[in-house]
Amino acid sequence: MPLPKAELHLHIEGTLEPELAFELAARNGVTLPYASVDELRAAQAFEDLQSFLDLYYACMAVLRTERDFEDLADAYLRRAAAQGVRHAEIFFDPQAHLARGVEMGTVVEGLGRALAASEENHGVSTRLIMCFLRDESAGSAMETLELARPYLDRITGIGLDSAEVGHPPVKFREVYEAAAALGLRRVAHAGEEGPASYVTEALDVLGVERVDHGLRCMEDPALVERLVRERIPLTLCPLSNVRLRAVDVLEDHPLPAMMEAGLLCTVNSDDPAYFGGYAGDNFDAVRDRLGLDEDRLRELARNSFLASFLEDDEERRARYLAEVEAYEFPRR
Repeated sequence: MPLPKAELHLHIEGTLEPELAFELAARNGVTLPYASVDELRAAQAFEDLQSFLDLYYACMAVLRTERDFEDLADAYLRRAAAQGVRHAEIFFDPQAHLARGVEMGTVVEGLGRALAASEENHGVSTRLIMCFLRDESAGSAMETLELARPYLDRITGIGLDSAEVGHPPVKFREVYEAAAALGLRRVAHAGEEGPASYVTEALDVLGVERVDHGLRCMEDPALVERLVRERIPLTLCPLSNVRLRAVDVLEDHPLPAMMEAGLLCTVNSDDPAYFGGYAGDNFDAVRDRLGLDEDRLRELARNSFLASFLEDDEERRARYLAEVEAYEFPRR
C-alpha cells in the first residue's frame, strides 16, 4: 500500500497517455501527427517548456466530447489511486479547448461526471481548478471566467499556467480580483522558468494562496523567509523539472534544501503522461535519488493535505492526516 497523499499540481490534459490519445483519435476521426504510440512517446524528449507545450497542444486535439473528458479524468483517477492519492485538486485549461470549438460546458460536464463518481469508484476526493493560459491575453482570461459562471458550483479555484517567461503575474491582476470576488481560491505557476520576483508578484498582486512550482524562490532569501513565515505551500514537480530542464538531473533538485529551510513543500506529477511518472513515482524518485528518509516523505504527504483546499471539510482533512501518521513504510 503506498503512502497516502494529495495531488495538488496536476493538469488533466497532461494525463493523456499515448494509448488513450490514439483511442480517442480513432473515436473522433482525428489524425495525430504521429504514426504510432511508440513514435508519440519518442517525441517526448523535450528541450524546454515550449517544446513540451507544442506536443501537449497537438495531442489535445483528440479531446472533443463530454465522454472524452470523462474518460480522460477517470483514467487519471484510477492511476492516481493506485499510487496512494486520496485527494486530487485537478487543473484544466478551458481556453485551449475553446480555441478548438469545444464549449466550456462540454469540458466541465465531462470532467465533472468522472470527479463526481471518483470517491465511489476510486476512493479519491477531488476539487477542480480552472487555469488561464498566461500567453493568452488578460481579456481572454476574463472572458473565460465569465463563461465559467454557470459552472462555479463545480469549480473551486483558478490558476495560471503555460509559458511563464515574459508573462508576469501582474498581467492578470483584474481577473484574479474578479475571481476573488466570486469566492474562488487562487493559485498560480510562478518561479519555474520565470524569476523569483514572479513568485513575489503572484503573492502581492494576485493574492495566491499556493504557489505552483516556485523552486526559484531559493534565489531570494527574503522571499524564502516570507514563504516560511506565511506558510505558503509550494507544489513542486520534481520529474517535470528534470524533463523540462529546470534542473539538469534530479540529484540537483533543491527540494531537500527547501525542506531544510522550512518551506511547506508538496510533491506532485504535473503532466505525468509526458514526464515519466505519476504522484507515487515522484515520491519514489525523491526517496531514491535525493535520499529523503521516511520522516521527510511523511512530511511531504502531511503537507499535501495541509495545503489542500479542504476548508469546507476539515473532518475529511483530519481523516487523511491520520492515515499519513498511521502509515507504516514497507521494509526495504
